[in-house]
Amino acid sequence: MKSDFLLAITQLSAEKNLPKEVVLSAVEAALVSAYRKDNFTPNQNISVKINPNSGRVEVWAEKTVVERSSDSRLEISSDEACKFKSDAQIGDIIMVEATPYNAGRIAAQTAKQVILQRLHEAEHSAILEEYTDKEEEVITGLVQRIEPGQVFIDLGRTEAILPASEQMRNERYRVGQRLKVCILQVVRTTKGPRVVVSRSHPDLLRRLLELEVPEVYNGTVEIKSIAREAGYRSKVAVAARQEGIDPVGCCVGLRGIRIQNIVNEQNGEKIDVIMWSPDTATFITNALSPAQILSVELNEEERIATVVVPDKQLSLAIGKEGQNARLAAKLTGWRIDIKSASVAEAEKAEAKPIAEAEAKEEEAVVAEEPLAEMPAILEPTPVPTEPSPTPEEVFAQPPVFFTPELTKDKPELRFAEDILGPKPDKPGDKAKKKKRKSASSKESAEDGIKLKKRRLDSGLLDEDEEY
Repeated sequence: MKSDFLLAITQLSAEKNLPKEVVLSAVEAALVSAYRKDNFTPNQNISVKINPNSGRVEVWAEKTVVERSSDSRLEISSDEACKFKSDAQIGDIIMVEATPYNAGRIAAQTAKQVILQRLHEAEHSAILEEYTDKEEEVITGLVQRIEPGQVFIDLGRTEAILPASEQMRNERYRVGQRLKVCILQVVRTTKGPRVVVSRSHPDLLRRLLELEVPEVYNGTVEIKSIAREAGYRSKVAVAARQEGIDPVGCCVGLRGIRIQNIVNEQNGEKIDVIMWSPDTATFITNALSPAQILSVELNEEERIATVVVPDKQLSLAIGKEGQNARLAAKLTGWRIDIKSASVAEAEKAEAKPIAEAEAKEEEAVVAEEPLAEMPAILEPTPVPTEPSPTPEEVFAQPPVFFTPELTKDKPELRFAEDILGPKPDKPGDKAKKKKRKSASSKESAEDGIKLKKRRLDSGLLDEDEEY
């Protein structure tokens, strides 16, 4: 029959949800502290062993073998040492059973405190190991209390924290509400393990799909990527690993029952399930659904996709406050630039003459470029040179005069009067000439009289002399 001590240990292990061996080790450590305080020296090495079948407690202590012991707590005689070790010699250190008959009140209180402390540590370690293995998993809890900036959720064995950054903006929590949360991280602190959970993480949607859709759980349908704005809208790209399976239909379910359960759990958050494609242009087209796409141009270097949509579909492709385009960019990993068909045509019309001008410039540059192979340089042929004359020979030669001669080919100068001849007289020209002639003769006669008068006045001419 088990003792009351073993029954108490069994009950304690059941309440704390700990293995029986862990509780026994905690009690043994507590008894070591209690017995050392009353019956042994502070630095003495002792150990306590509890028999799991009978519950008997045995205390073993280190003692030194001497001829005659003066301190029974630290020494043992050689005769008594032979009972524990047959070949014991003087100076050896052996483990000897030294179980006290009873423990004092202070020792019992110390044992109680140590047992509680060790049990708390063991419980914290067990909780830490349990929830560390459940990171990124979904667990159900009850809202225990609400504080500014965080919500405390009871997970059963421990309490989790839902910070404000991981809450959904459109949700309002109340005490006693049951929630499904995703475990983000488990951290060891001085007050025990700290479990941080989330309601807005994309892994929560991933795990809910695995719970609700069997094809996703067993791997027939693979979730390629998830883009989520918690509480408002999410996009999920799925692909089938087996031929003949519709991945989108599997996730939506008959009459949308599967996806509707997830939407209800997410407090009405809209979920778009799209088909994943290895072709980037097709994948971007699917990601922008339900908008209709006319064309997709990809820039592989900068990972920019230019999407052209009909004018009526532009607002639908962008979405409310750019939500549809933003989620599509997160889902595909590409930067998406959405343009209407009219704007795209206008840009092409403007870019066409510029492209033609650039092409012409390139052609001109190519035509002006030097030939790749330079022509060979011809060596000049030597010109025979005559010996230059000496100075005596130069002065001995007669001088040579050069007279310019008009060449036969040089034209002679001719005037317009020679070519045209005299102008024919017009009627009345003779009368004008006769009038001018008489006027000029009259002026000359008057000038002569005036000159003669000035000479007479000056005395240069006598009156009898003729002018």
